[in-house]
Amino acid sequence: MEQLLEDFSLGLFFWQSLLFIALVLLLWKFAWKPILGAVNDREEGIKNALAAAEDAKKEMQNVTADSEKLLKEARAEREAMLKEAREIKDKLIADSKEQAKLEGDKMIKQAQAAIESEKKAAVADIKSQVANLSVDIAEKIIKEQLSDKSKQLKLVDDLLGDIKLN
Repeated sequence: MEQLLEDFSLGLFFWQSLLFIALVLLLWKFAWKPILGAVNDREEGIKNALAAAEDAKKEMQNVTADSEKLLKEARAEREAMLKEAREIKDKLIADSKEQAKLEGDKMIKQAQAAIESEKKAAVADIKSQVANLSVDIAEKIIKEQLSDKSKQLKLVDDLLGDIKLN
């Protein structure tokens, strides 16, 4: 520091001060204003970007709320559709069961009618066969009994004894 004071020159100090002031004036005129303008523009751009970000945030909140609302509506609609589908399924199952029961009852009645008809036909056929066999047996017995005259007279007497007059 002592050496600086010893080497101090007033002329050099004057010229350095004059150059420094000229440099500050030149910077102030040509650089300071554009720098301040750029800083101000940058500050305005940041403010605009922050405002745009805030608007975007609000818009995102609105979109989120809308999508939540749409999601709730979609879930409610899905639940309604599932409930309707379950009701339709249950109704179809109940209708199918009822129709199957009716068809089963109808088939049982038809089967019972067919069985009764077959039974009557079988009984009639058995009666017919029994009658034919009875006639054949009676014919053979009568032929054998009627071949002898005394047997014929005895048969007529027996038959007349069995017959009661009204």
